[in-house]
Amino acid sequence: MAKVDIPTFKLNNEKEIPALGYGTWLGLDEKTNFITEDIPKMMDALSNAIDIGYRNIDTAHLYRVEPEVGEIINRKIKEGVIKRENVYVTSKIWHQYHRETDVEVSVRASLRRLNLAYLDLILIHWPMSITEDGVDEKIDYLETWRGCESVLEKGLVKAIGVSNFNIEQMKRLVTNCKVVPASLQIELNLNLGQNELVEFCHANGIIVVAYSPFGTMVPSRQTPNSPEPKLNNPTMLEIAKKHDKTVTQITLRYLFQRGIVSIPKTVTKSRVLENAQIFDFTLDENDMNTLAEFDNGYRTVRPLFWQEFANYPFDKLPGLGQMEIPLSLRKWKNGAKLDID
Repeated sequence: MAKVDIPTFKLNNEKEIPALGYGTWLGLDEKTNFITEDIPKMMDALSNAIDIGYRNIDTAHLYRVEPEVGEIINRKIKEGVIKRENVYVTSKIWHQYHRETDVEVSVRASLRRLNLAYLDLILIHWPMSITEDGVDEKIDYLETWRGCESVLEKGLVKAIGVSNFNIEQMKRLVTNCKVVPASLQIELNLNLGQNELVEFCHANGIIVVAYSPFGTMVPSRQTPNSPEPKLNNPTMLEIAKKHDKTVTQITLRYLFQRGIVSIPKTVTKSRVLENAQIFDFTLDENDMNTLAEFDNGYRTVRPLFWQEFANYPFDKLPGLGQMEIPLSLRKWKNGAKLDID
């Protein structure tokens, strides 16, 4: 079995996070129902990822798969493939748990579902606070952050961070916190470079983690108006040929050289291996500058049904009014059978 050696970045708590992780979000179908049929494939791919050398696993309460992710981690510990201290596990707090005291409720529930004693990193998933019924609670994310600082102090987590915060929110958080976030997870890819936000984080010792690192490059994420590059883009193919790599490997290497962790998701074993084979070559300055030119601010993840809620972090599209939030993003249970609280 091929093995991979994934380097690490140092966090501001002196711990290390692997520069590439395995993302466990399986997505929603065209009816906004969670894609439960892919859970067995994800478990198989995650098991394989750990076997070949992945040590960074990203999940969330929202993803429904914490029980299965925990099952695989504990199985690999029992098999002697890994020790708990050698795998970096991230989960996230959903909208309904933004009150200071509810953060611990959320973290303890994630730990129960994962069957783990602690998390390496917990993130506030989004800065908005919304009830299961879709009511805007308008809780200040600074209050939520105090709850994160509390679970850190209690040893339930080793590090705390946020996700989907914009630069103004990050500046306010850094100015008003006791513990500076260890990490910010945001959409980052060739179309969405977020340079100012990345530079701010790096200047403040905050590691940036990229979700959707391929943007709309892959066919399953493309829309009629989605921009280049695609997998057959001539410029991308030229750079890939130059380094004897694939277009997606070039993309992940570009992010790595920007000092960014990537958490691509796939349930295909061959891609799990391919994604990690990016640490044996280097993009030169010309390559990096050429790839940077694809940055046009195009956002793949744009949940417009949240845009009228307090603390929504992205620019708004006018004239839409209040849209209905999909039920799947308000009420659910975890696990393959969706039967676990």
